[in-house]
Amino acid sequence: MATILAIHAHPDDIEHLCAGTLALLAQAGHTVLIVTATAGECGSAGPDLAATGAIRKAEAAAAAARIGAEYRCADLPDLGVFNDDPSRRRITEMLRWSQAEIVLTASPADYHPDHEAISVLVRDACFAVSVPNYATGPAAPMAAIPHLYFMDPIRGRDRDGTPVVPHFAVDISDVFETKAAMLSEHESQHAWVAQQHAIIDHLASMRDWSAKRGRDFGCAYAEGFRQYTHTPYPRTPRLQDLLAGALRASS
Repeated sequence: MATILAIHAHPDDIEHLCAGTLALLAQAGHTVLIVTATAGECGSAGPDLAATGAIRKAEAAAAAARIGAEYRCADLPDLGVFNDDPSRRRITEMLRWSQAEIVLTASPADYHPDHEAISVLVRDACFAVSVPNYATGPAAPMAAIPHLYFMDPIRGRDRDGTPVVPHFAVDISDVFETKAAMLSEHESQHAWVAQQHAIIDHLASMRDWSAKRGRDFGCAYAEGFRQYTHTPYPRTPRLQDLLAGALRASS
């Protein structure tokens, strides 16, 4: 059995982009861990950052519990995630805590600055986890660099609207309702997403996107991924092997 860590910027990002894949992995008996860089405390029209952050952490924990996953927050500031040494050490510590052999994270190109920043931080933290002299917290250095995968960006496009093409997709049709139930735990975001993004129903928006990615790969619903294989990151298809029955190759 494998340990998989999904780490993104805000509560609900993971539910939008890879919760179906995590549900399949958990269903198969693998250990799934979920981390957000921030509590998403800016995701509200209200002025109380602490209260919003507490609500959103609780929602993220409830969503993770739907598949028996553990949730933690790195407590970086919302709209304040940057590629600096303190943040890299914090994210490295989260990876060391997980001891995951597979890490799923944000796309390097996306619409939100926190999404792009956490992608870089996780990429570099994957390298740093096995460097004993790179001190973080109490978690022990890992034995090796984990396998690293990027999720789709939101709506599958970069900031300029250029499509980002996944290397492969995972057919999540059989667990789509679990993915929807996980996203539905984020009740605080209904009004905020309508106000900030002009998306009246974010559950319907997620369903539409998952169906679009499914059509790209010949199934009802899918989630796309790209594997990062630059030297010295692992190149073996570890995630693909775990999901062989649900794997859909790019045409």
